[in-house]
Amino acid sequence: MTAPADDEGQHAVDACGLCGTETGGRYLCERDAAKLAERLAELPVLYAEVGECLVPRRSGWGDIIATRGAAGPRAPLNEDLLDTVTWHRAAEVMHLWRVDVQRVRWPHHGAPPPAQLDADCRWLAMELDWIVDHYPAAGDLAREARELEAAARAVVGDPVPKRSVIGQCIAVIDDHGTVCGAEITYRTGESRLACRSCRSVYQGEHDLLLLLHYQPAGAA
Repeated sequence: MTAPADDEGQHAVDACGLCGTETGGRYLCERDAAKLAERLAELPVLYAEVGECLVPRRSGWGDIIATRGAAGPRAPLNEDLLDTVTWHRAAEVMHLWRVDVQRVRWPHHGAPPPAQLDADCRWLAMELDWIVDHYPAAGDLAREARELEAAARAVVGDPVPKRSVIGQCIAVIDDHGTVCGAEITYRTGESRLACRSCRSVYQGEHDLLLLLHYQPAGAA
């Protein structure tokens, strides 16, 4: 978060706080307000993808595969990115904006409790009309949301590559022999397959042959 807002009504504005377009008294122009709404919806998705790209996963195979594979990162890690482009940092930044918007709008309320990135983005999106009309730091909020989006896209790609469904996860997830069964998806460039539900990892020819062999009858 780059700058706290001034108190509501302290000064009038005639230009968008992000691009300088005349707004007739609003703090964001219609275009940048719409872009901010899109970014608030996309940031949790983008940073979930960042986590998939940068965070090495470790997973077991239950009863189907006896050994536990130590999965490495999907690509050589850029340590500068690890330091700056993380879910935690994005969540911290957006929560500070939520705290400040609430401070300005409801100065007698206490600060909101800690929340996840998706919850804070959703809250800000619900308050967006008020933010555009009454929040002096709306331009800074929009600018920082844009920077967070750009940083995430530098990791996951722009546009974010689509995932293809490969099959169903065959890992046993409990002592009763329950098979996970969640869809396993793949994005071009990944070196392994991982179940996003139970985190089981399929890597190497042996794993892939097992995955193919145990697919449900009639599966493509």
